[in-house]
Amino acid sequence: MKFNSGYALLGLFGAAVLGGGAFLLSQSQDPDAPSPAADPSLVAQAPVAKASAPAPAAPPRDERFVIKRILPISGPIKYGEWHWDDKGVADGPIVVTVDLDARVLSVFKGGYEIGATAVLLGTTEKPTPLGEFPIKWKKADHYSSTYDGAPMPFTQNLTTDGVAIHGTKVEKGYASHGCIGVPNDFGRKLFGVTKVGDKVIITKGKTAKQGDSLI
Repeated sequence: MKFNSGYALLGLFGAAVLGGGAFLLSQSQDPDAPSPAADPSLVAQAPVAKASAPAPAAPPRDERFVIKRILPISGPIKYGEWHWDDKGVADGPIVVTVDLDARVLSVFKGGYEIGATAVLLGTTEKPTPLGEFPIKWKKADHYSSTYDGAPMPFTQNLTTDGVAIHGTKVEKGYASHGCIGVPNDFGRKLFGVTKVGDKVIITKGKTAKQGDSLI
C-alpha cells in the first residue's frame, strides 16, 4: 500500500488539534486552576455604580400660614384709608406683611386677611428695612425718646434701633424715620390682635395670592 504524504500531514494536524483540545479541557477541569471570577488579574473589573441618595422630601406646609382669603378691596388703598374684617375668623397665628412698593400693610390671622391699610414709610436717608422681624415689645401709650417726645401710639417695636409700627397721621407727602406709620384707629385694632413674637415680614414688590404660604 502506498503511503500518501498529504493524508499523513492531515492526520498529524488533526492529532495535534485533538491533543491541544484535550490539554485545554484538562486545564479547565483542573480544580487547582485559578478561576477568572476568583482572580481579579484575569478579568477586568467593571466599575460599580454608586446609588445616588434620594432627594429629601419637602416638608409639609403649615396650613395655618397658607393664605385662604384676601379682603375684597377695589382699587389701590388711599392714604388714610384702612379696612378691617375679622368676623367669623377662627383663632390662628398673626402674620403682618408690609410691601414697600405698594405702601400697604396687611394683617393675616390663620391665613385669612383681616386688615389692610396704606402706610407711611421711611425716606431714602432713613429707609424702612427689609426682612422678617418679630415684634420685640409693645406699648399703647408711647413717646419717642429720639424725636422730641413725638407721640407714637400703639407702638410695636421691631428692631433694636427703634423701627416700629405705630399710629400716626397718614397723609400723602409725609414720611417717617424708618418706622411704619398706620392710621391711629387701625393701629389700635392691630395692637389688640398681636402679641410679642408675632412675625412682621417687610418686602419690596413681592405679592402673594390665595394658596401661597406666608412663611
